[in-house]
Amino acid sequence: MQTVVHLLSGDETEQETALAIARNLLDDETNRIDDVAVVVQADGIAAIDATDGNVEQVRALLDDGVAFKACRNTMDMMEMDESDLVDGVETVPEGAVEVTRLQSDGYAYLRP
Repeated sequence: MQTVVHLLSGDETEQETALAIARNLLDDETNRIDDVAVVVQADGIAAIDATDGNVEQVRALLDDGVAFKACRNTMDMMEMDESDLVDGVETVPEGAVEVTRLQSDGYAYLRP
């Protein structure tokens, strides 16, 4: 199984929940989860900002194979560069399009 977590909110609790969901999917003992992606856009982009309090948690998830994908449209609106993101975060042109693409590839959709 594959899962995409869609993070849109700037609310810290929702951001922490999204990261916890990604961790829980990885830690599933049934070994049914093959891939986990977190697509981040809008105010949720703060969760993967290199100066945010979630940096260590995001790095640990990246190290364990979670794909983080940042919306380039959001980054442009917020005047962010790739250097503003936690190392290892990929950028995609549009977050909503990426979520849709992943769903069409068989990913289950979760939103905290």
